Amino acid sequence: MTETGDRVGLPCPSCSPGEETVHEVLRPGGQATVRCTGCDHTYKTEIPEAETVGLKIVVSQDGDSFTTRMDVPADTDVATGGEFVVDTPDALMQVRVTGIEVGPEQRVEEAGVEEVETLWTRAVDNVSVPVTLHPKDGNADETRSVRVNVPGDYEFTVGETVEFGDEEFAVEGVQIREDAPEYRHEKLDHDGDFAYAKDCKRVYGRDESLTAWSAW
Repeated sequence: MTETGDRVGLPCPSCSPGEETVHEVLRPGGQATVRCTGCDHTYKTEIPEAETVGLKIVVSQDGDSFTTRMDVPADTDVATGGEFVVDTPDALMQVRVTGIEVGPEQRVEEAGVEEVETLWTRAVDNVSVPVTLHPKDGNADETRSVRVNVPGDYEFTVGETVEFGDEEFAVEGVQIREDAPEYRHEKLDHDGDFAYAKDCKRVYGRDESLTAWSAW
């Protein structure tokens, strides 16, 4: 449904009867009041509703997953690696496309939504990132693993020291996820290299926590 202030493409009877131009919706309804942004002509007309299709979407988050459906414009294309907002009954979630299923055991890299049977996605607005930490003395036999929960656009930068509650560590390397956009390398380990949390498969760090190794 259109709302006041929306912009829609319509042929203008005054300046462009044969081609669509951008119109601003002044008053929605069956006979909406619109204004052509090209010539300022204001008139009433019916705004055709865009055709939509129901899209089945599987959302994965921290090892769990759920299925939802969403109506999207029929002329929409989707591609692996692309991101969009899913409107679920509980919340709006930013997700990244990880798989496009167009038939039994048949997956493609991109497709029109009318072809898609199931869209597989991963939540990326808030993510849980696994971190492997080793002690300051470099003893590889005493590494430990933790998880940190951060916004998807949080930046892990090699060479920087970060704190999460009682955890403090210097970032020494970042392993990039397979579904992430292109980075320079699959593993970043030069000072200044950075990756967004939603793109991190694993972060490697040198433990700076004061009490991390008290039990040893």
